[in-house]
Amino acid sequence: MVDLRVLSDGDWELWRELRLAALAEAPYAFGSTLADWQDAGPDKWRDRLRIPGARDLVAFLGDEPVGMASGVPAGVDAIEIISVWVSPAGRGKGVGDALVGAIAHWAAGTDAQMVRLSVRADNAAAVRLYERAGFVHIGPNPDDPAEIVMERSLSGAR
Repeated sequence: MVDLRVLSDGDWELWRELRLAALAEAPYAFGSTLADWQDAGPDKWRDRLRIPGARDLVAFLGDEPVGMASGVPAGVDAIEIISVWVSPAGRGKGVGDALVGAIAHWAAGTDAQMVRLSVRADNAAAVRLYERAGFVHIGPNPDDPAEIVMERSLSGAR
C-alpha cells in the first residue's frame, strides 16, 4: 500500500534526499540538474517547499520513501504538476498513480479549472502514467521542444 505524506519546509532533508536521487537517476526527466542542487544549503531546500499555494508529496512503501510530486499554482486557473519521480524500488507498484491522483484531487479543491504538466515526449512510461490519470496531449512545450504539454480538466471534479 502506498502512503502519501504532505511535506512542510521542516521536511527539507527528506525532500533533498529524494530530489537528489531523482536528478541522479533520471536526469533526462527534469529541467533542473544535479549540479543545480547538490550543493544547495538548507535555506534553498526550505524555500522550494515554501512555494505559496503549492502541495508537495512524498510516497512511502512501508518505511521507505519511493516517490515525490508537487502541484504548484500556474496562473489564475491552473495547477502545474512538477518534480514527479518514482524510485526504481517503487516502480510498477502504483506509486506514480497515487502521487498524480493525489495532486489532481487536491487541485480539484482549489480554484483551479485544470491541471497541466510537461513531460519529455520520449519518456513513454511517464506519458502512459499521465494518460491513465486522464491527461490529454495539448501540443509541444514552447519552452522545450523535446517536451509535450498535457492537461486534465477539473470541471465537474469538485
